[in-house]
Amino acid sequence: MKFSGKNVLVTGSSRGIGAEVAKVLALYGLKVWINYRSGAAAADAVKAQIEAAGGQAAVIGFDVADEAAFVDAIKTIIDADGELSYLVNNAGITKDALALRMKSDDFMAVINANLLSAFVGCREAFKAMRKQKFGAIVNIASIVGETGNAGQTNYAASKGGVIAMTKSFAQEAASSGIRYNTVTPGFIATDMTDVLSEEIKASFTSKIPMGRFGNAAEVAEATAFLLSDHSSYITGETLKVNGGMFM
Repeated sequence: MKFSGKNVLVTGSSRGIGAEVAKVLALYGLKVWINYRSGAAAADAVKAQIEAAGGQAAVIGFDVADEAAFVDAIKTIIDADGELSYLVNNAGITKDALALRMKSDDFMAVINANLLSAFVGCREAFKAMRKQKFGAIVNIASIVGETGNAGQTNYAASKGGVIAMTKSFAQEAASSGIRYNTVTPGFIATDMTDVLSEEIKASFTSKIPMGRFGNAAEVAEATAFLLSDHSSYITGETLKVNGGMFM
């Protein structure tokens, strides 16, 4: 995979899909800034794994839902490296409940953590990258943002918003040489799915044409492709990584 830039910020990368994205991008030669909100030890462990494999990494702790902290973090990265080449907005939360029982505070908490934070990241990256006339952003959304899901009105709204927002940024930033794309994972095997019963896993798997859950590395490789020079004529696209569950 070929990259013209030298560094990347991956939000929410101390575990799960974000951690795998960080590791894969480091293997391709990028310096990875690992973001965490509360899992400092886990972030340090990802950094150690990257460095053990010969890659470069740094840890930067901040809450993506805190706009000022996000702005300061990007400034810190640029001060350290002289640029921000790539951004992966991966951090997010869930607060599931049936819509009739969902509190407005829980709805807005998910919107702020998943959608507003991605907006701030996209906006600040645009400001930084337009000076160098180069950059690429990948927003990690979800199949739920495309299909909806009972019990996840807030999450679906946030991820559907990320998809639409990405297309708008892509239109505004294209003339500056900056690309925005989205990856929408389906059911991916992570620590969050490990707690599901075998019966529930089998029920979900029966709805996937490829007959299995995906793995984090498959999402990471799709993300790397959309950041790389190999996708230099792709912007505003939504890449589904869901085993055919939604086409």
